[in-house]
Amino acid sequence: MSLSFLREDALPHGAVEEVAPGVRRILCGNPGPFTFRGTNTYVIGRGRVAVLDPGPADEAHLAAILRAIEGEKVGQILVSHTHRDHSPGVAALAAATGAKSFGFGPHLTPPDAGGEGGDHSFRPDVVLPDGGIVETDSFRLTALHTPGHCANHLCFALEGFGQGVLFSADHVMSWSTTVVSPPDGDMAAYMASLAKLAARDDRLYLPGHGPKLPEPAPFVAALAAHRREREAKVLNALRAARRATAVELVPPVYGPDLDPRLVNGAARSLLAHLIKLAAEGQAARDGDAFEAR
Repeated sequence: MSLSFLREDALPHGAVEEVAPGVRRILCGNPGPFTFRGTNTYVIGRGRVAVLDPGPADEAHLAAILRAIEGEKVGQILVSHTHRDHSPGVAALAAATGAKSFGFGPHLTPPDAGGEGGDHSFRPDVVLPDGGIVETDSFRLTALHTPGHCANHLCFALEGFGQGVLFSADHVMSWSTTVVSPPDGDMAAYMASLAKLAARDDRLYLPGHGPKLPEPAPFVAALAAHRREREAKVLNALRAARRATAVELVPPVYGPDLDPRLVNGAARSLLAHLIKLAAEGQAARDGDAFEAR
């Protein structure tokens, strides 16, 4: 089962488009090898709205959000997870609107334990557990705890403007696979979260980066198959090397044409696979190195 990514996204930075009934997208100008064209901020509802993922601390993006919601009242600021391209913009938006923030909780991995990519300043005003509800007169959002990419990652299922819309954040993105970087990222948790989404019948995903993803079920199945195939390739490469670090396995697993900017992320993803294999008894770990069993 092959993956087919969607990489056509013509929305200008700071512009607004309606991506589903009652949902607007604003694209932040923070493009990069892991953010694609930038972070998607979503405005949900009309009149009294919720804003999902205000993005990084970026004055131009804050101004774009405020333009988009001019004359409207922000009731909630929602956070899918605490990576620096998603949650640092909460503080300025809350100061400008008086709205409370909602999220699973603070970043769970300290900087000195490998959590250097996290926004450690964020603390939600309202904690949303798995199954937590945010409800207004016109819509209802259910939080789905989906760890893997980030330990406190939430997807949000939308009801009220038509059934089957899921804000999939960085757990499932239309433009690329997701980086799973230990220790905050966890491959076993990521696969379990994929299975959790696969059990649903959503008709549209609105991701944290990239364009919307219609008919997501085949894509989610292909993502899971891709990860299983990658894991088998990692195990075969480890058996061939007998002993290797994640970095040493990048060339045999990803091939010689990998964008140099992605090598570190690829190594982190391979490390996540290796940790999962070790936990399952298929590999043994000795410091940074692993051996196949």
